[in-house]
Amino acid sequence: MENSRAMRSGLIERLSYFSAVALLGPRQCGKTTLARSLVDERPGQAIYLDLERSEDLALLADASIFLRTQRSKLVVIDEVQRAPELFTALRVEIDERRRAGQKAGHFLLLGSASRELLAQSSESLAGRIDYLELTPFRLDELQAAQRENLWWRGGFPDSLLAPSSGMSHAWRRAYLTQVIERDVAFFAPRLPGPSLRKLWAMLAADQGGLLNATKLAQNLGVSGQSITRYLSLLSELLHLRALVPWHGNIGKRLTKSPKYYIRDSGLLHALLDIQDEEQLLRHPIVGHSFEGFIIEQICNQLGPEWRYSFYRTQNEAEIDLIAERGEKIIAVEIKRASKPTPSRGFYSGAIDVGATHRLIVHAGERAWDLDEITRAVPVTSLVDTLTAFVN
Repeated sequence: MENSRAMRSGLIERLSYFSAVALLGPRQCGKTTLARSLVDERPGQAIYLDLERSEDLALLADASIFLRTQRSKLVVIDEVQRAPELFTALRVEIDERRRAGQKAGHFLLLGSASRELLAQSSESLAGRIDYLELTPFRLDELQAAQRENLWWRGGFPDSLLAPSSGMSHAWRRAYLTQVIERDVAFFAPRLPGPSLRKLWAMLAADQGGLLNATKLAQNLGVSGQSITRYLSLLSELLHLRALVPWHGNIGKRLTKSPKYYIRDSGLLHALLDIQDEEQLLRHPIVGHSFEGFIIEQICNQLGPEWRYSFYRTQNEAEIDLIAERGEKIIAVEIKRASKPTPSRGFYSGAIDVGATHRLIVHAGERAWDLDEITRAVPVTSLVDTLTAFVN
């Protein structure tokens, strides 16, 4: 399954043009497996280094000398954020390779954080590097049988493919601890892990709600500035999605606070100690969980070239997701019902934002057109619908 990742062909294409490619994504989402498959296809022409292994880190003690000995190879460096000082040596080596006529495919860098978190270290590679994000498994990467578990187990391979619900839940609980103990401790050693874990759970309980930073700060007993740092870190570790409110001069009072979503639905359920699908369907979070799951699938499949927001007026007319690129503006309403009825506020909001397409994503089995620009789409048809917008 790993070799069928939708990112694979794009990654190979970028390596054929750019000197370096950074493949970013949360820990355990499949970056290493994908990168190792590329190394295995190039025996003697590629090398893999994991900076969490002391012996590999030691090889780079004098990075300039070591990289020079690998000049004809693709060098894959995993967990590159653990050696920020390495980027200067990478720049020098890239320039040397270019002068020798090797124009592309020098380095594949894997990182468990966003481009923004790596920016200070990687800025020396400007003009030499491109960035790609690998997410946990998406709907378009799975067979029909595997898609059935994606919502409640989430997309991390070891969770989705676990032999039982109990093992999947146990893996996700252990994963949350690992993120706090390893990634948070590394990137923000002064932030108290237990407070961040509590905030994560509080955000899960209010999945998709408007941010109330003051309330969060009071409940945690910290300052508003601390909440901002916590939210930024969870976002930069690619576990939290901030959906900003749509703004426009339409003569209506619009919500100004962002919404936050736990990006992987499986981690959302683990944070709330929801252990199986039956428990999820009885839980008050089920509607917001489904909404966040669909939003993440849409954003991941359409890609970073699109701009994402939501629409909400003070009178609570609402569009769950607005996706914009060029002249295309898609207004999305998400309903966990088999025969959804769009709200009047959705239609009026779609007019306000100038939507060219309206989608009603639902949990039923059938697709149908409500009018010439409005289509009701079940989850089973979402992939094909989104592909049509991308192509």
